[in-house]
Amino acid sequence: MYILKIKGKAKIPDFVQIRDNNYTLIAYFRVDRPDKELLKCGLGDKQEEILKIIQALPFGKIEQLEI
Repeated sequence: MYILKIKGKAKIPDFVQIRDNNYTLIAYFRVDRPDKELLKCGLGDKQEEILKIIQALPFGKIEQLEI
């Protein structure tokens, strides 16, 4: 899987995308509200680990997510 953090502008908030190995979108959520989306895509049990990765991830750079 891959993770990408997107910087928002003006009234648009920052978002995170999680994509599978074929770059198909699995989850798309606001940085400050990941709870429901992570549960929907089956990653609720790894929420703390993903939140740490999101905090360290620079905007606009896609990185491989190995969890």
